Order: sequence, then structure tokens, then C-alpha cells
Amino acid sequence: MAASPFSGVLQLTDLDDFIGPSQDCIKPIKVEKKTGKAAAKIKIDDDGSYFQVNQDGGAEKLEKAKITLNDCLACSGCITSAESVLITQQSHEELYKVLKHNQTAESEQQKLVVLSVSPQSRASLAANFHLSIEDTAKKLTAFFKKLGVHYVFDTTFARNFSLLESQREFVQRFRRQNEEKEAWPMLASACPGWICYAEKTHGQFILPHISTTRSPQQVMGALIKDYFAKQQNVLPDRIYHVSVMPCYDKKLEASRPDFFIKESDTREVDCVITTGEVLRMLEEEGVSLSDVAPASLDSIFNVALEQQLQSHSGGGSGGYLEHIFRHAAKELFAIQVDELKYKPLKNKDFQEVTLEQDGKVLLQFALAYGFRNIQNLVQKLKRGKCPYHYVEVMACPSGCLNGGGQIRADAEASKDLLQRVEMLYDSVQTEIPEQNSATAELYEQWLNRPGSEKAEKMLHTEYHAVEKMNTGFSIKW
Repeated sequence: MAASPFSGVLQLTDLDDFIGPSQDCIKPIKVEKKTGKAAAKIKIDDDGSYFQVNQDGGAEKLEKAKITLNDCLACSGCITSAESVLITQQSHEELYKVLKHNQTAESEQQKLVVLSVSPQSRASLAANFHLSIEDTAKKLTAFFKKLGVHYVFDTTFARNFSLLESQREFVQRFRRQNEEKEAWPMLASACPGWICYAEKTHGQFILPHISTTRSPQQVMGALIKDYFAKQQNVLPDRIYHVSVMPCYDKKLEASRPDFFIKESDTREVDCVITTGEVLRMLEEEGVSLSDVAPASLDSIFNVALEQQLQSHSGGGSGGYLEHIFRHAAKELFAIQVDELKYKPLKNKDFQEVTLEQDGKVLLQFALAYGFRNIQNLVQKLKRGKCPYHYVEVMACPSGCLNGGGQIRADAEASKDLLQRVEMLYDSVQTEIPEQNSATAELYEQWLNRPGSEKAEKMLHTEYHAVEKMNTGFSIKW
């Protein structure tokens, strides 16, 4: 095994940055710890079977542990490996099953199939097929509707709520920082790989720092299964909601018990498929996205959506740092920030932004992408030497546009492909979420008002520390 790129000082766990979908699953096994026995060796046979070799030379075949989605650490071994994803209810095959069921079932037994597409996935597909973002969106809509999907929405709309709630939450925490020091600084919450790592590795130490605002995927889930379901006059369990995401860890997020609607016995997001899985669907259908005739875009509202898509400034991971920084500068210090100046630190995935006035630092934000930088950040927090007020944290190096579920190229072409994806992503016209009239209207129609009890329920979540597993016990992943 190759040496870890982390220094001994920084190595908190055996977690490493995302390598790529060719990495094999770690294939966990059950090892029974027997009192008074010396440690046995583990041998892997040619067929992949595991054997425990005792001191007397005898070999005993070990039983593989069963893996469940909720127990994954998102270590980039199994869940981020396209060849060994162990999920049956989170795949494009499951979507096909629902669509096939709809073809033969009675109308009252059919599902209303809704698909929401992330802007990062759309950019990856646009780069792969050499299309514009707008053409990609319309062609994807046509492709999925031909398969039997009823509605195709843009997750960017849900991100308006994530950004606005994150802004509001940061200002509240800033004003209470002296009373609630254990929750300061505030860390981003949109990346499920980071959340999973924090819950299972650092537990109660790190969780109070993490923003409670839901990710765009889960805001969209709440919106579809609550507001949209009522709009369509159907029960939430009659809707089958599929999310197209750049990241395998989004499958983990959708499976969290926090996002399960007990009253309706349904998840807010029923199925997550990656960008790569969409490409496989196109290949299985014998279709090139370039050849698909475009279709009109759908809107949550009963009005035609403008043909030009909207995005947010601040990078391919959602722009949380930029939007919160601008809002906080204006709300807390009455300073209008027109342009953010990023200062790269040890690498391009660790940068900071500072607001100063008369030589005094008012705000200091940072972005930390990839587990190498995340571990640096955690060490600073544990030593009480973290100078930042807010950190945009993402598990993947280069952020969500480089997510593990995106379309991949060979090693030589991967950098050029990522640059093309970034260029296409940035080609979409940006908007300020505060100026989105549809978002403001939904705050009133759906949530009563910003900060209401329903807004708290639909737009926020909580986290759960997980006790570390003792390797002497049998494990069920």
C-alpha cells in the first residue's frame, strides 16, 4: 500500500482524498475476537475470499459483513466506486423499475415521477457532449420525459433557499458567538461526505459548528414532497422523486432517517443517480444527447419558466462562502462588497477571504476542499487556532464539479475536462437569491414566512454523533 500523503502530525484517521471510481471496495469482513489467542493473520485468496490464518497454520474462511447505506463512512472505497456500489434502491435500475411499473399499473397505482437535476451534473454532461448548458437542460428534459418521467426540475431553484437560510443562520450565530462559543466558527453543511466524516470521526466536538441548513437536494426533496404534492393534489408517497447529482455521497444523504417522512412512509428523495449513471442510461437507450430534440423546461410554479437558466456566483460548489460573506458584510457592518479577493494558502483548494476596516479584521472566511485540507481545518479547531468565522467545506478536491459521480476522462485528459466543465458552469447567468421573486413568494405561500416554525422544519436538519466501531466486534456496515 502506498504511503499516505498526509504528514504524521495531520493524520487523524486513515481517510484519504477521493481517488477515483476505479478504487475497489474495502470488502469488510467479520472477525471474532477470541480471548487469550494471539492475533491471527488475514489472507486474501485469488477469488477475493478472506481467510483467517491461525498460528498452527490452519485457515478459516471469514464471512463478509453486510453493508447498509447508513453505516458508510464515505471513505471513497465502496460507495464512490462505480464497480462496487452496494446500493439497490439508489440506482438508475431502480428508476427503470418504477417507469416500467407505471406502464402496466392501474392509474391509481402509478407514481408521479419527478426528477431534479443539479447544475454540476448538467455542466458535466454538457462538456461530455459539447453542448451549451441551455441545450443540455432541454435535451435532458426531453430524454427523461420520453422514458416516462413526468416533471424535470432544476435544483438551482432549491439552492436559493439553502443560500438564504445559510446567510440568516450565520448572522444569528455571529451575534451570539460570545454566548455560544462551542458553535463558532460556522462550517458549511451542503456536502454529505463531509457530514458523514464529521459525524463518524469527530462527533460532538465538530457537529455544533456545522450549519443546520439543508443542502439543495434535501430542500428540493421537502419542496417536492410537501408543496408540490399539495399543488398536484397527490399524497407524498405517490410521488417518486429522483435526484441527479455529481456525487455518490448524495445517495447517503437521501437515505438519512432525518429526511424520511414517517406520516407518509416515504423519503423526500426516493432515488439518487449520478451524472455517470445518466450517461449509462443514454448508452443503454442507444441515444446520444446531442441528437435528442429539445423540450421546454418545467417549473415548480404553474407558469412557463424562462428559457434561460439561472445560477449563483462563487464557484461550482454553490457559492456559499461568497453569498454569506457579502450578506454578512452588509448586514453586520453596512459594507457593500462588490468583489471578493481570494488568497490561496498551501494549495488552490484552501483559500481565504478577509474583510478589513481601518486595519481591523471584521470577517475572515475560508474554503477547504478535499480531506487533506479538511484535516488541517479540524486540527486548527482542536487546537483553538482557527481564525475563520466561516468555512465552505467540501470533501472532493476542486469541489462539486469534480465530484465522484461526474463523468470521467483518462488521467491525461481529466484536467482539461474539468476546466471545460468549470467554463460551462460559469457560462450561466447568475442571480442573487434575495432578488428571486419566486423564492420570496414560496417563503410566504409554502413556509408562511422566513424563520417560521415550518421553515425551520423544511429547510433545516440536525446531526448525530456516531460511536467509533471497535474492530474486535462483528460489524454490520
